[in-house]
Order: sequence, then C-alpha cells, then structure tokens
Amino acid sequence: MSGCRKIKLFPMAEDLKRTVIEVLKSSGKPLKSAEIAEKTGIDSKKIGSLIKELKLDGKIVSPKNCYYSPAE
Repeated sequence: MSGCRKIKLFPMAEDLKRTVIEVLKSSGKPLKSAEIAEKTGIDSKKIGSLIKELKLDGKIVSPKNCYYSPAE
C-alpha cells in the first residue's frame, strides 16, 4: 500500500471545540453544558465529551459545579 497517507479522521472535533470556546468567551459568564448546547446547536452528549477534553487541555475551567468558562 505504498502511496497511502494518513488522514485525520475527526477534523470536525477541533472545529466544535473552537465553537464551544467562542460561545463561552462571548457569553461573559459561566454556562451550563445545556446552555452551551442550546447556543451552539451541538448535541448535549457531544458537548459533555467536548467539555471533558477541553478541561483536560486546560482550555476551559469550571468555576463552580456544572458551570464552565474559558481559561484565562
């Protein structure tokens, strides 16, 4: 299989993460995951996994239980 190249299977995930961060930045206050889902139109289950990844990456924080805001 020479000539094969690796492709990124989930490039859309990075776009979704950027969208979540943009919504959090523009809100001016911490949001619940349901609010993020409503504002982005992304399924709430997907929002949950994106939040988990973004927290691990240090891109968002949880100032209080179940609320999220961008990391400073």
